[in-house]
Amino acid sequence: MKVNVHTHHPKGLSEGVEIVNQYPATLDNSLPAYSVGIHPWYINEDTVEEELALLEQQIQQPNCIALGECGLDKKTNISLNLQVEVFKKQLLLAEKYKKAVILHVVSAYQEVIAIKKEMNITVPLIVHGFNKKEQVAESLWKNGFYLSFGRHLIYNEGLRNTFVNVPRTQVFLETDDTEDINIDEVYAVATSLDREIEAIIEQNYKTVFNK
Repeated sequence: MKVNVHTHHPKGLSEGVEIVNQYPATLDNSLPAYSVGIHPWYINEDTVEEELALLEQQIQQPNCIALGECGLDKKTNISLNLQVEVFKKQLLLAEKYKKAVILHVVSAYQEVIAIKKEMNITVPLIVHGFNKKEQVAESLWKNGFYLSFGRHLIYNEGLRNTFVNVPRTQVFLETDDTEDINIDEVYAVATSLDREIEAIIEQNYKTVFNK
């Protein structure tokens, strides 16, 4: 069974699972598996408390299997202090309802690691779309984060070395917001690097999402 741990464009996998990224204001709860969260790009200080209240209702739905994507992005023009505040509130919801979290992190890996430690977060945290150097990957996996790889695995040979070295219990695959690549293509590259990857990710999915 193939698992696309984070996608914005569901393809309707006949054999497998797609976790579709959604936002509180535009949620479709008929999807078989989805995440919902407040992305750091779209934080609106005037409405964020209403969105957090809505989010708390939505993550209790049976088909909502994760919170996210949420996180920190130093390259967006939203105040980092506000991002941290909203991120921490979402992590508290994830802890309360025991949901895994899909993370969006740009230039803020050390901050995210520090917040996990400071808040003593116990739910699984998955850094989606990982495409950084192995040193960053190692600091994340040693702190208990999961790493999800997408289109960059197809084009970036250096990233393939990192992928191979991530502990097998902490790895996922995804398509993110890419429309012209499907999860089979990502799996094809991953399988060329590790023949057991499909079974490994299926087991990780069952462990992380209580399936």
